[in-house]
Amino acid sequence: MSGRGKGGKDKGKKTRSNRAGLQFPVGRIARFLRKGHYAQRIGAGAPVYLAAILEYLTAEILELAGNAARDNKKTRIIPRYIQLAVRNDEELNKLLCGVTISQGGVLPNIQQSLLPKKTQKKRCCKGTNSEPRILILQNY
Repeated sequence: MSGRGKGGKDKGKKTRSNRAGLQFPVGRIARFLRKGHYAQRIGAGAPVYLAAILEYLTAEILELAGNAARDNKKTRIIPRYIQLAVRNDEELNKLLCGVTISQGGVLPNIQQSLLPKKTQKKRCCKGTNSEPRILILQNY
């Protein structure tokens, strides 16, 4: 027989991503590392480690962006929610401090000097039997 037919499974077709339990493509990352000439030799564990790091960072950003979308009562993640997620997280903000996210906008921020000034309340008493009076003074 020629080996073709309905019987038997291909047991040798297990990818490196499946072996590592990852969703990111280990073989493609290995190819990019080789073709990029980052080093003369690339170890077998390097693309697996890099794929795991990239998958973790992606999952972290998507989780925080999904939370930001849910806070705004939306189900779709847009670049604005990715921007809010990254800039509100201390560690991700430090990692991506030099990155500009297109269509991300800026964080809502109003400086204290631009806010309207609050009114002061002072109590003064005239006499011992009278009720304390409240005077409202406005600072302009």
